[in-house]
This record gives sequence, structure tokens and C-alpha cells, in this order.
Amino acid sequence: MREENGQKRAEYEQIKAEKNLKRLAYDLREDTVDLICAGKAGHIGGDMSVMEILVELYFRQMNISPENQEDKNRDLFVLSKGHSVEAYYSVLAEKGFFSKEELHRTFSKFGSKFIGHPNNKLSGIEMNSGSLGHGLPVCVGMAKAGKMDGRTYRVYTVMGDGELAEGSVWEGAMAASHYKLDNLCAIVDRNRLQISGNTEDVMAHDDLCERFRSFGWHVIDVADGNDIDELHAAFEEAKTVKGKPTVLIANTIKGKGSSVMENQVSWHHKVPNAKEYTQIMEDFKRAKEAF
Repeated sequence: MREENGQKRAEYEQIKAEKNLKRLAYDLREDTVDLICAGKAGHIGGDMSVMEILVELYFRQMNISPENQEDKNRDLFVLSKGHSVEAYYSVLAEKGFFSKEELHRTFSKFGSKFIGHPNNKLSGIEMNSGSLGHGLPVCVGMAKAGKMDGRTYRVYTVMGDGELAEGSVWEGAMAASHYKLDNLCAIVDRNRLQISGNTEDVMAHDDLCERFRSFGWHVIDVADGNDIDELHAAFEEAKTVKGKPTVLIANTIKGKGSSVMENQVSWHHKVPNAKEYTQIMEDFKRAKEAF
């Protein structure tokens, strides 16, 4: 009976955690939209699509915090799609790496340290990114170094789907498989839109699962990449894989959370006007009420 009660309690706590993270993702969407409006710039569409991925990683998956930044066994993360930095900043501020007030007051202002792409002079950021195609190769090096040094950390990187047209991605994918880097997990934010249009019109990627498998990766196709429950299950599976790297193909929605932005290529980089802002915040509020 005690064992059964203990199991029920664990299940309850997991459900509670998932609901809290779902709400947190929308709280951070609100923060991100406010940040973009304050700075008068931002890649808002990709910020919205990647949010649940970042929330699941930073608040449940990764061994990373402001307190363990000098720990050589801390997990490592690189936002390869660095243009989604506003969502990244919001998550890092919520985690306590730097002041939310300073972030919102100075973002994208002259002389600010909170610039439009990740900057490793900021607490919690491992490397500068934004020039697409570099995150995965660098993370291959990080993962390989961890293996050589006997470290226990895991390495994570988030890439955009448009980014996968870069040849350096596939050089990194080949090397990761060759070196059997099972401490490496890549995530593709598969929102199907990039700055110049639909990914399938620009450079088709509908065979991504088969493509990564052919490079020797363990592939997890996440049907709803904006669902915390599905992401949690996928990341937990990735931890069990031995002898090869893992990639999550997270099928997301660009502009997720508001009908104003969803699946609209025009919202790749945009600042909402007053009317749009009001509607977006109302949509976020309704979404949170469902959890």
C-alpha cells in the first residue's frame, strides 16, 4: 500500500511539474514580447516556437544553474539559432543568471550588453552564436572533450530548420556519429518557416529523420514540439541511448501562442503594434487558463 501511495504521489508531482512548466512557458512568452517591444527589435516568431524546448531544458533536464557555472561537470548548452535570443534571455533571467529588470531596461539599447545574438560575456552563455551552422560542430567538440576528460556532463544544442542548409551542420553530424557521442543531444526547431519563406520551398527538409539516421544518429520525432509532456519523454529517452548521438526533430509552430503570429512568415522579425500586442497577450492568457 505504501509503495502504491508513493507511486501515486510521484505521478501527482510529475503532473504538477508539467502544468507549472506549461504555464511558465507562457509567462516567458509574455516577458519575451515585452522585451521585444522595449527594445524595438526581435525575432519574435522563432522565439515563440522554441520556448517549450528551452523551458524543458533549463527547468527540468539540464544540470545548469547560476551556482554551478564553475563546475566542470555542468551540462553545456548552445543556442545555435542565435536569432531567438530574446526567448533565451527571458529563460536565463528567470533562471537567475542576470537581472530581469536590467535586461528589459537595456535590451538592444546603445552600449547594452544584451545585444541581438547570444554573447558569452553574459552569465550562463557558453558561446557567441548567430552565424548559423556553427552550434552543432562546436557542441561536437564539447562532447568529444567531455569523453576524453572523463566528464559526466551532457551537451545540448538547438538548431533552426532553415539552418540545416549549412554544410557545417552535416560535417558535425558525421563527426558526432563517428566518435559515438552519446553525451550529445541536438534539437531541431522544426517550425517550417525561415526568413525567406517555407523551408520546403527554400531547401526541402521533409526527410530529416531519414537523413539523420543515415548519418548514424538516434532520431526522435516529436510530433508536437510545443508540448512539454512530449518533450520531457523525448529528452528522457535520449539519456538512455548508448553509442550514438541523439537528435530531436521538434515539430513546432512559428509564432506559437497567438493567432496573430502563428505560421506567419512575416512574423520572423517584427515588433507588434498596440492592437497586435493586446491580442497577443489575450491569447497567451487564454492559453494559460487551459493548464
